[in-house]
Amino acid sequence: MNAIFFTQYGSADVLQYGTLPTPTPRPDQILVRVRASSVNPIDWKIRSGAMKLITGSDFPKVPGRDVAGEVAAVGANVTRCKAGDRVYGMAAGIQGANAEYALLDESAFAFIPEASSFEQAAAIPLGALTALQALHHHGQLLSGDRVLINGASGGVGSFAVQMAKALGAGEVTGVCGPDNAELVSSLGADRILNHHEHDFTRDLSRYDLVFDAVAKSSYLAARPALRRNGRYVSTAPEPKAAVTGAVAAAFSDKKQSVFLAANRGTDLALITAWLGAGTLRPIIDRVFPLAETAAAHRYSESGKAAGKIVLSVE
Repeated sequence: MNAIFFTQYGSADVLQYGTLPTPTPRPDQILVRVRASSVNPIDWKIRSGAMKLITGSDFPKVPGRDVAGEVAAVGANVTRCKAGDRVYGMAAGIQGANAEYALLDESAFAFIPEASSFEQAAAIPLGALTALQALHHHGQLLSGDRVLINGASGGVGSFAVQMAKALGAGEVTGVCGPDNAELVSSLGADRILNHHEHDFTRDLSRYDLVFDAVAKSSYLAARPALRRNGRYVSTAPEPKAAVTGAVAAAFSDKKQSVFLAANRGTDLALITAWLGAGTLRPIIDRVFPLAETAAAHRYSESGKAAGKIVLSVE
């Protein structure tokens, strides 16, 4: 199969487009002919070596977590789908989805709604799962809560704004650049803060929940903005800040939660229902062909994308 892969850590220049063996599904997995995938910040963080203590030194590595395509083969124990079904989800195992074929666990995939394209579906899994788990599981969002989303126009934040409203937030504040204010407002944000002009950490005791979708702040910085029993949630911040925050939160009624998204099928089922009902819509900034994944990585690293960066796999 054609795939994007790298044989050493480094800049986007280490990404290669070539041929690798097609993976074989285990009894509880399906093999998907990938029609679209995406680029998330975690992909280039892994590629750069920033997470090599977790990802190890086995090469080649195929980047990418988001899969959207058609079932090509099923494992011996799979009963939920058949060849040709349109499915999506987060790639199973250590090899990624930026390839012609990828594996999904039977317990963690969902069927693509009829009205959604492969490109739209590929923009959803990791970003939407991260947003849902941040707000619901870790942030314990309650009806009427005042919620702030830092990085509200990004691949995760754009989902989080919509989900916060769907989960009953009383007020949603989106932090973004001025060029993306209209987009974030259209997603349902009640307030928009221009991060060039306004420091949300100075909004003393305003928020019940702060979700830092871009890991640019910290618990200690955000704590003054939290109300009593407030929660600060972040996706993989700088390790030292996370540890310092955990120690401080242990002696406070304002809590910190740091996490990476789990590949949970029940969560993807809820996301799919929202997608089918029109409650949730993916925001796609650009679509790159698979062979140009290196350019897509560079664009993601620039921090200029509004919404998701999608890869088309022909």
